[in-house]
Amino acid sequence: MENVSSLKLACVIARILDEKLGKDITILNISHVSSFADYFVIASGDVSTQVKALTNSVKLKIKDYFALQPLRFEQDAKNRWNLLDYGEVVVHVLQKEERENYAIEKFWNHAFSVSEDEWKKESEEYSDYINK
Repeated sequence: MENVSSLKLACVIARILDEKLGKDITILNISHVSSFADYFVIASGDVSTQVKALTNSVKLKIKDYFALQPLRFEQDAKNRWNLLDYGEVVVHVLQKEERENYAIEKFWNHAFSVSEDEWKKESEEYSDYINK
């Protein structure tokens, strides 16, 4: 990745999701148990339009901030689960029912969580709400 660590990217993505009112935002450090990524960022949206809006917001802001495009983008036809693959960071935006059904966090329960305080501190400079 150019100019940004995978931790910083994951934290900035979490902040974008938070500022767009994504729910239950989780960052899992999977680097010690996975060879395909370092972090998962997982968030929920209430309805399909919110899932789509959260996903689009991440795509646009990460392109603006870091000139990065996802390597892969997947979505189901009803926007119940969207995935953005930035290589070292994979973003999952799901409706609540899908998140409960697929239980990504339970499947990756051996991963380490990045605390909300940590990701907010790490991404502070990218807040839309900082007075510049």
